[in-house]
Amino acid sequence: MCPPEIVASIQANITAASDLEAVVPSSEISQTAYKHAASLLHPSILKHSIHLYLYSKILAASANSIYHTDTAKHDQLFVACLFHDIGTTETYNGSQRFEVEGADAAVTHLAKFGVNEVDQKQVWYTIALHTTAGIVHRMGELPALMRRALTVEFSLGNWTEVEGIENVVELKSQLEEKVPGEEIEKVLGDAITQQALKEPEKAPRATWPGALLRAHLEDPNWKGVNKGFS
Repeated sequence: MCPPEIVASIQANITAASDLEAVVPSSEISQTAYKHAASLLHPSILKHSIHLYLYSKILAASANSIYHTDTAKHDQLFVACLFHDIGTTETYNGSQRFEVEGADAAVTHLAKFGVNEVDQKQVWYTIALHTTAGIVHRMGELPALMRRALTVEFSLGNWTEVEGIENVVELKSQLEEKVPGEEIEKVLGDAITQQALKEPEKAPRATWPGALLRAHLEDPNWKGVNKGFS
């Protein structure tokens, strides 16, 4: 485990950051990933992706994970977070589920920087399976790490007692104040649903995109957060 004071220092640096770019790792692989994602993603989804990275960063540090101690691995964590919803953009609106389109896009980015196939596969699993609770946790350290961060971001389950994050409620409040989520549930749910309405094969029935599509079709005039989001 990482000493608590180091984790506390990371949390303090995060909540003191003045803008999104201030928390992006300085490496070329991360900087280019951020610029690419920022040029395509809806602002709310970009902010959500940064939230996810920050929670993942803290969780990795608290466990003294290789994704904290190894700079190259940390860059892979960053790329996974920034690309995990990039399949919702028109640029990556292919025939596959949005998770798979994002996973493929991340692997393409990593390959440009010579990342080996084993690490590419970990990032691919992390993104492609991030909506698949109960399975993604078993696919490796990085997939499990980002899924845990998602439970904090979306307040899933017993998120008030997340191992590795002290005062998680306070941390969430501070991050939301610095980088407001701006209705991420509605924006993300609507983006996935609109893709699926045009290409239903992107939302197989027994999947999260499928649940979003089904909820919309059952009540197409609903204006709030998609009822299949949770």
